[in-house]
Parts: sequence; C-alpha cells; structure tokens
Amino acid sequence: MPSKTAPSASRGVTTAVRAPAGASVSATPLTGLPEWDLRDLYAGIDAPEFAADVARARSEATTFRQDYAGKLDSLLRGEAPAEALGAAVGRYEALEDLLGRLISFASLVYAGDTTDSARAKFYGDTQDQLTAISTELLFFPLELNRLDDALLAQAAAREPLARWRPWIEDLAQDKPYQLDDTVEKLFHEKSVTGRGAWNRLYDETLASLRFDLRDRSLTLEETLDKLQDPDETLRRDASGALSKVFAENARVFTLITNTLAKDKEISDRWRGFEDIADSRHLANRVEREVVEALVEAVRAAYPRLSHRYYKLKAKWLGKDVLENWDRNAPLPETDNRVIGWEEARATVLGAYGDFSPRMAEIAGRFFDRNWIDAPTRPGKAPGAFAHPTVPSAHPYVLLNYLGKPRDVMTLAHELGHGVHQVLAAENGALMAPTPLTLAETASVFGEMLTFRKLLAGTTDPLQRKVLLAGKVEDMINTVVRQIAFYQFERKVHAARREGELTTEGINELWLSVQGESLGPAIRLNPGYETFWTYIPHFIHSPFYVYAYAFGDCLVNSLYGVYEKAPDGFVDKYFALLAAGGSKGYRELLAPFGLDAGDPAFWQYGLGLIDGFITELEALEA
Repeated sequence: MPSKTAPSASRGVTTAVRAPAGASVSATPLTGLPEWDLRDLYAGIDAPEFAADVARARSEATTFRQDYAGKLDSLLRGEAPAEALGAAVGRYEALEDLLGRLISFASLVYAGDTTDSARAKFYGDTQDQLTAISTELLFFPLELNRLDDALLAQAAAREPLARWRPWIEDLAQDKPYQLDDTVEKLFHEKSVTGRGAWNRLYDETLASLRFDLRDRSLTLEETLDKLQDPDETLRRDASGALSKVFAENARVFTLITNTLAKDKEISDRWRGFEDIADSRHLANRVEREVVEALVEAVRAAYPRLSHRYYKLKAKWLGKDVLENWDRNAPLPETDNRVIGWEEARATVLGAYGDFSPRMAEIAGRFFDRNWIDAPTRPGKAPGAFAHPTVPSAHPYVLLNYLGKPRDVMTLAHELGHGVHQVLAAENGALMAPTPLTLAETASVFGEMLTFRKLLAGTTDPLQRKVLLAGKVEDMINTVVRQIAFYQFERKVHAARREGELTTEGINELWLSVQGESLGPAIRLNPGYETFWTYIPHFIHSPFYVYAYAFGDCLVNSLYGVYEKAPDGFVDKYFALLAAGGSKGYRELLAPFGLDAGDPAFWQYGLGLIDGFITELEALEA
C-alpha cells in the first residue's frame, strides 16, 4: 500500500500532532522565544542544494527502477539472495531518506506561514516533483510482497538483508490489501490533486481565518486562548466569535469533509477493508478488537470521569452547569501569571533529568540547537507538533507558546516525541517511524514526568488542587475527548457511505458525541455545533485520535510499573523508544509485564484519572 510501502510526498506537518484541547495559549507578549533554524536541512527555498537533491533523487530513482523492476524474483533465486536483495533495500532506504529530507523541509517551511503564497507554491511544487519521483519506486515494495514467502524468509535470516527483516515482515501485513501495480500508481499520482489538495485547502483556509473580538482581529490560536481566560464574559464572547466564523466557513469545511470521506471510502473499497477504521488499525499495527475494547472501556467510564469532574468544576465556579465556553476555564485559585520561556525550559528539562540525565540531554538539544519554533505568528500552523524529518537529520518542534501552564505541558509533550524520534532514528528511514499505538507513549510520559515533579514540589493545598484539576482536564481531553472524536469520525464516515452530508447533519453528529462524552454538567450552547471544523486530525489523519487515548492509558500503566519497580526501568524504557517501528507493541510492552490486548489493561489508566478526581473531591470535604 502506498502509505506504507512507498516514499510519500505527503508526509505533512501533522506528524505527531498535539491533540487539540479546545484552547491553548494566552495573548500576553513573551520575549526570548526561539524560532527554528532549518539550515540543517537546506539554507532556503532557493538553495541550490535543494534543487540539486531533487535532481539527484529523480536520477537515482530512475536508475533504481531500471536496475530492479521485474528482477527481484531472479535475485531471490540467485546465488547470493541476501546480498543482492540487501543491496537493493539499502539503496531504496537511502532514497527514502533523501525524499523525506526534501518533503520535510518543504513541510516545515510551509508550516511557518501557510498563507504566504511563495511558501505555498514551494510546498505544492515540491509535492508534485516528489510524487513523480516516488512513483518510480512504487514497484519495489509491491514486488517484494509478491516474492515467495519461504525463500524470502530464508534470505532475510542472513546479513545484510537481515538488518531489514522487521521491515520486510511488517510490509507483508499490507499484502492482502495491495492492488495491481497500475492501480497503485494511479492512486499514488492522483494523491496530489486529490487528498493532498483538499488537505492543503483546509490548512490554508484555517490559517487565514480571523476572529473579531472586542475590536481586535485575532488568529485561531489567539481566540481559542480566550476560552481559558478568567473573565467569563471574554470566554463567552470568544466562543461567539469562533462560532460565527466557523459557521461562515462551514460550507467549505463540509465540502472538504464530504470529499475526503468519499475518497477514503473508495480507497477502502478497492483495497477490501471491511470496517471504516481498518486501514488506520493496519497502519497502527493494532487489532480492531483491541481498539474496540479501549473505546468501550472509555465510553463506559464517561459518568465516573468527565461527567463527574465537570459537575465538580461547576460547583467550584459557582454554577449549576457549565457553559461550553467554561470547559477549560481556570479555577478561581489559579495563578494566571505568564510562564516565561526559560522557566518552561527549566521545568521540563528538570523533570526529564530527574528521570534520566540522558533524556534531558537529548531534549536539551532542541533548545540549544534551534530545533524549536515557539512564537505565534499570523499564518503559522495552529497547535503543536514534532516532525521527525529523517534519520540523517533530526526532528523539529512547532509550538504556539504564550505562557500558560498547559503550554508548558505541551512543551513536555512535544519534546517527548522529539526524544523518541531521535532515539528511533538509529533504525534508519524504513524502520524509524513508529505506529501510532506507541507514537504517543514518549510524549504522554514526558507530560507525566513534568506533572509529577510539579505536584511533588507543591505543599499548598490550593495549588495542589489547581495542579490536580489541570491534570484531570488534560487527561479528559486526551482520553475522553479523543474517544468522542473517534466516535464522531465513525458516525461521519458511516453516514457518508449513505450519501453526501449537509452541514446540519454533521453538526448533529458532533453534538451527539459531545453530549454523551461531556455529560449533563455542560450546556452545549447554540454555535457550538460547528466546533468540529477546526480539528485538523479529521482531515489529515482519519481515526488518528484514538492513539491519544491509547497512549495515555498505556503511559499510566507504564508509570505504575516505574513507581513500583524503578530499578532497571529506564533502560527498558529507552529500549522501547529506540526500537522505533522495528517491533510491535505487544513485544515492546512484554518486558514491563503489560498486555494491551487484555481488556482489563485499560482499567488501570482510567482508574488513575478516577483516583485524581476522588482526591479532588476529598480536598472539598
């Protein structure tokens, strides 16, 4: 399948994206915020090295196809199959790294300002060129998957091919859904004018939106931030501004959603996937039954988690019920000071260092070497992400940092991704990428380390309450909210198979899952029905969102193991991260005595959230 077996020209900036919490940052100015230095990739969009690498990639891809297309079976049956195929895979991996470097640079440049026409053209032109180049390579993984299984296994047991045996075995899982080479080529080439184009339209539309709020014209990030303001009237007005602009643009977002859902249905039908999320499960290398067990466990826990917590929060805010714009409101006791960049850096690196000096050293590189872009800017991609780029380079982190406690946790989250990506890079371009079942492990673990350090250093009961409440809200956003998002996506894609959806129809589906997950303590006011429009995961990575809940519950279990038996844990944890995509989640969790295939596994993670809420209730007694 192209998404797994060919160099992709659409490795977008949504790699390892931070789950939208519904609000993120303050508009208070900050100083000393870093901007990334992309010169480790290329000096600029007009750099001659970039053009030279595109030309080299085109030439080497053509030569590779001439050398190997239609010849892999004869190499396998030749005198030295391990050496011959090993050389081929090595060349393929080098091309994958080169193409990845090119599209990573274009993606990061574009993310810096998606409304700039020169950047948009550069990104679009790069996608076009790399799609054409990677089409030359499309035959290779498809042809590998048609080789005799027994003979290939024998060859892969010997060096140098043995180095890539995990990738070859992983590739074979796509075999049942692999199409004829001509169809695969068509799907691949049309991705630029199909799904890729609609993704770009979404990104540019979202980045161009401006929200009028009290005589100011704000970006999406700045407006979402106001939903965390202590002033309830400002939160209400911000919600109204968001609703107004989302509604005005709902026609475009509805068309994008309908088109991409239909596009996915066509692809799934041709490939033979049964369930609407099966292609995501395959990409994640996780069984459908495991995801279903997670979803049902979380949905069953709604009353004792989100419903219960929001009822408690309503009491704290002196209300019978919370308005939807109160969901992320600060508690009255919250310290609303702006947290400076240096303090945020010291907090996260301190927490990382207490766990492992090596972890702090790797994370420190992001600060010291300008691998982070932190300020908010008009046109900049919203939210936050860690882009792994390629093993021959290093990751980059994008934030929209304006000094709220949640921004510090987002920094901890994205640096966790960054550490993971640095460690996994040793596996090379084919095996460094991690399935989403484990991709959120390091990020959520980094958040947990930071939270635990802050909590341990807090003796004041009121501040402990604020910290616990903030963590509960983050966990609800990561677990409950993301599973609700997953249910929304399922409803949208299922309904799209029956015909095109209206904006009103999508709005109704959104309200149905939000009402179920948030519970009776939150009133969903008119205007909230369009808030599905700004969640980029629905567009870029259908069904991505359950990975956050998977990762949060998994990390809760991992942290429990760490607390009970810290000796030797760090080494095992680093081995898990360093494995990248070379091992499955079951094999990687076995050394910790954990089994995510056990339905009871999820209860530990949910129980931790339950316990935090119980402690908050006790503080009120």
